Amino acid sequence: MPSRLKKLLIASSILVLTGCDSGDAPSLWKEYALSGAYSAAISDKGTYSSLGSFNHGGSLWRLEGHERLYNWNHKAKSYSIIAATAFSPDERYAATANQQDLVLWNTTTGQPEGFWSSPAEIMQMDLSPDGNFALLGLADHTAVYFDVKNGGVKRTFRHDARVRSVALSDDASLAITGSDAYQAKLWSVETGELLRTVSFSNVVDTVAISPNNRYAFSAGSLDKAMLWDVNSGEEIHTLSNIADFFQKRVSYLSASFSPDSTQLLTGSAAGLVQLWDVNSGSELRQWRVHKRDPYGPVHAGVYAVGFGQGKYYAFSSNGIMNELE
Repeated sequence: MPSRLKKLLIASSILVLTGCDSGDAPSLWKEYALSGAYSAAISDKGTYSSLGSFNHGGSLWRLEGHERLYNWNHKAKSYSIIAATAFSPDERYAATANQQDLVLWNTTTGQPEGFWSSPAEIMQMDLSPDGNFALLGLADHTAVYFDVKNGGVKRTFRHDARVRSVALSDDASLAITGSDAYQAKLWSVETGELLRTVSFSNVVDTVAISPNNRYAFSAGSLDKAMLWDVNSGEEIHTLSNIADFFQKRVSYLSASFSPDSTQLLTGSAAGLVQLWDVNSGSELRQWRVHKRDPYGPVHAGVYAVGFGQGKYYAFSSNGIMNELE
């Protein structure tokens, strides 16, 4: 079972016991995966979604009209377990990964442009501009900056535990990583220098960098979620509208900054999507993703969130894409 699914099941079971928040319903929802998904990503401009389904492996979808464009599996006539997926900032490329193999895809043609074996089990990944490099979070206590067009590791970022969350800045000058050593780390991609370290009380599930390279977001599993200053490493805001007793029982599985870096969208293991003001740290909106069984006890975790044109998107672990307005 992919590590992300294990994390979701543990977090969701605790969250069911600690209660939940209200939230608006999605304005529209569409089924992308009948039995649920292992992973998902939404492109920066809100044009595409890539996902790894339980039943049909990888696929690329156009969000406008919710059209399935391509099936993306790593072997012919078989369905791959896609444990991680990501888009380049320009949306020209996407990548899918099972636990050991990585494939780079052209989003226009749907054709593969690179197939590589990873140095270790892939936990999560992100892509650089033009799809030239992938930042891979690995189970062997490293993150690597991998050349997905020519092959080979350009840079290795060493950690004290598994690296389960990674993100690149839009210009690929900075990398942020979150590990099972309870730390989020900021790195220079060019030099490999460790620039900042932020500590948590649990494993770091989710990280993100704003497009203007000023802000970082990181969240610990069942722990705090915080915005911090990239230049100083200082905490700017702790993001929560939940009472202190429950705050340490929230797990954020996804996060995305708006194109102008003024807002942050987050998705939790309990199916809550929240829109935050970056400057004030205040919550602007909240939604609940669609549940297949409205009376069931278990929420669907939010694997990916994204900004669209006048709307927001959230893909949940039950295989449903939610439009939020």
